[in-house]
Amino acid sequence: MKKSCLLSFLSALALAVPALAHHAFTAEFDGSRTIVVKGVLTQVEWTNPHIQIYLDSKGPDGKIQHYTFASGPPNMLHRAGIRKSDFKIGETVTITGAPAKDGTQLLGWMKMIKYADGHVFVYRNGAE
Repeated sequence: MKKSCLLSFLSALALAVPALAHHAFTAEFDGSRTIVVKGVLTQVEWTNPHIQIYLDSKGPDGKIQHYTFASGPPNMLHRAGIRKSDFKIGETVTITGAPAKDGTQLLGWMKMIKYADGHVFVYRNGAE
């Protein structure tokens, strides 16, 4: 009996550990500030717990800057009406987001994306 209780406890603990690693939006991003970046989609990682969107944009000096934007998990984006196929590599888009709280350059949380054809997707009213 003790052995099965211990095994059950350890199993439950092992399942809970990934949840402890998850962070809140406010821990990493500054929702009171906004960044707007226009650039070319270079990669999309459609994975849990958050998708990652990679964007190349020309900086003020003309050099290419490599931005990374996080967004919600694939299932939430799917329920909101956006699919991985909506992100076309090589397409020019404009992303509006919240910058990283720690001042990390070129990192943000996508609140909205405007596609080259003019249509817009707003993720959860721009808030996490």
